[in-house]
Amino acid sequence: MDLTELREQIDGIDAELISLLERRMDVAAAIAEVKNRTGKPVLDQAREAEKLARIKRSCREETGNGIAAVFETILAASRAHQTRILEERHG
Repeated sequence: MDLTELREQIDGIDAELISLLERRMDVAAAIAEVKNRTGKPVLDQAREAEKLARIKRSCREETGNGIAAVFETILAASRAHQTRILEERHG
């Protein structure tokens, strides 16, 4: 395979990731609504720590740290999205 073909594969994977991440943000928005109703805070440190540990265990050893770092960013983006939603609700 040449560089162009490999880059096309990456582009396809990126398109799938965008779709999945948008779905994830939609679910995060629904979670914000539940947290709003139940008075729970946006950040659940224990859950995030457990999630990151599980993600690292699910990955190959050589990719675990990098993928966990990506998920740290995803979790931060989800928290920011939830915070925005809750701030809009409460003005």
